[in-house]
Amino acid sequence: MIVFISKTLTLLRKYHSCLEGRILLFAGISGVCMILVGCGFFSTSYDIAKGTVVATYKTAKIAAGVTVGTCKVAYKIGKYTFEVVLAPLDWPMTHDIESIDGISPKEAIAKGRVKNAPYVVKGKRYKPMSVEEALKYSETGVASWYGRETQRNKGGSMTANGEAFDPRKPTAAHKYLPLPMHVRVKNLDNGKSMIVRVNDRGPFVKGRIIDVSSGAAKKLGFYRQGLARVKIETVQLD
Repeated sequence: MIVFISKTLTLLRKYHSCLEGRILLFAGISGVCMILVGCGFFSTSYDIAKGTVVATYKTAKIAAGVTVGTCKVAYKIGKYTFEVVLAPLDWPMTHDIESIDGISPKEAIAKGRVKNAPYVVKGKRYKPMSVEEALKYSETGVASWYGRETQRNKGGSMTANGEAFDPRKPTAAHKYLPLPMHVRVKNLDNGKSMIVRVNDRGPFVKGRIIDVSSGAAKKLGFYRQGLARVKIETVQLD
């Protein structure tokens, strides 16, 4: 298993300079996570150079003791640490998504048919942008935050791509970006900025372009206000 994972990461790193390689790189992280479900912990990192991300794998470690039905992947982008945990399929979702790619959300997640598949919320169909479009994405608008409502769920909540939602982590929800995707969010009211991992859908409120976790809202300085004018742009790979 360790040899297989090592070879997979080496291959992904070799081709990360091209567009297809960048797509495979993000898909590979999720793929390795799926392989390690219930069996261990995987850690890697990225370095930021000149505003882009250069993949540099540093460690790969498998350890026992992960809860059955979950897998943990930890990695860094510059100074930001991201922990990805796959949620058990019986956990409730953070939003009332009715279908993804024409099938039930849980079935789509289990089959890996989420990344930029169309989905339905309250009878409205949303069609996410392609990976190519997402790599050029930049938008200015209003951000909100979420997380408090998920605390009512016993055990935990699942994001739209099957990850365990932790409101303290640097994550976000977006209606149209492929999942997962990393974006830089800058609060235009105070100049603070940070990178977040987009792993969920929303916000489904008119006039808002992104929902960040409550933890991210605190770091961006608008937790108390609830809303902020922001600029978001995709963090691209070289």
